[in-house]
Amino acid sequence: FFRCSFFLFSRDQGFTHFSSADRWFNSFEAMSLPSAFSVARALRRAVAPLRRGTATATPVAGPKRKIVDISIPLENDVVSDPAVFAPKIDYLDHHATAEQMCKFFPGLTKADLPESEGWAIEKISLITHNGTHLDAPYHYASTMDNGKRAITIDEVPLEWCFQPGVKLDFRHFEDGYVVTEEDVKKELDRIGHVLKPLEIVLVNTRAGKRYGHPDYVSSGCGVGREATLFMLRQGVRVTGTDGWSWDAPFVHTAQRWEQSKDPGLIWEGHRVGREIGYCHLEKLHNLEALPATGFMVSCFPVKIRAASAGWTRAVAIVDGA
Repeated sequence: FFRCSFFLFSRDQGFTHFSSADRWFNSFEAMSLPSAFSVARALRRAVAPLRRGTATATPVAGPKRKIVDISIPLENDVVSDPAVFAPKIDYLDHHATAEQMCKFFPGLTKADLPESEGWAIEKISLITHNGTHLDAPYHYASTMDNGKRAITIDEVPLEWCFQPGVKLDFRHFEDGYVVTEEDVKKELDRIGHVLKPLEIVLVNTRAGKRYGHPDYVSSGCGVGREATLFMLRQGVRVTGTDGWSWDAPFVHTAQRWEQSKDPGLIWEGHRVGREIGYCHLEKLHNLEALPATGFMVSCFPVKIRAASAGWTRAVAIVDGA
């Protein structure tokens, strides 16, 4: 009886090893018989609410936590892509869908529905690179890691998508500037940080404040080949920007191409994925609200079979905020 009582008590108290319960039992066994019965009755009274599910616990306050939305919405009337790639959303309200709902239930009429309302739904025409999204290595080329098959968005390791974040402030660079390795090192020195494997590096550019304006797509700096390689060689596997592209806006790159005819200028940051596979986030927003370090980034992509990218509701999680 004594050992059984202690087994039940220890189970309800969360002991995961019998040795823990045994240490309690040894003390119990050494008591006189009347004392042991008194303790057993007390144990039964203590355990009973736990078994009935009526026991209450005092909430323990956790650390303060702030979740910062760093995504843009999908919407019709804001320029967030070149016109050829623009999203299109058709909104069907409750009255527009009432007849549709009735068709699922023969004999049902609109008058039978509360306020004659059906459901609200939306029909959306998108590409996987609309809105805030995560690019897979397959977007940049058919191969990665010097010849291996490039992984698609459904194959991206999930551990890449929830890691500590680092913000690099490049808002002072003019539109079309190509960030160098030296620029990245200087900014890391300024914020006093050394990159660690799998950290997610977010680049805050002038484009962040131009979202919603006609010049958004052509705004902000881009990250060049050597700067991207430097990050990846430190073990980074996800980067991000609040610009339309990880690379400099095409309108500026086209001007340099016209002068040099050097094809290596085109998509130079993206193409690094052929050497070291990585992902990047594009069209982030509100990066100005983040500290340089001390936050987590969550950017799990929608799982689309064999796709080059997936939409994400990217957020930053700041503890102690």
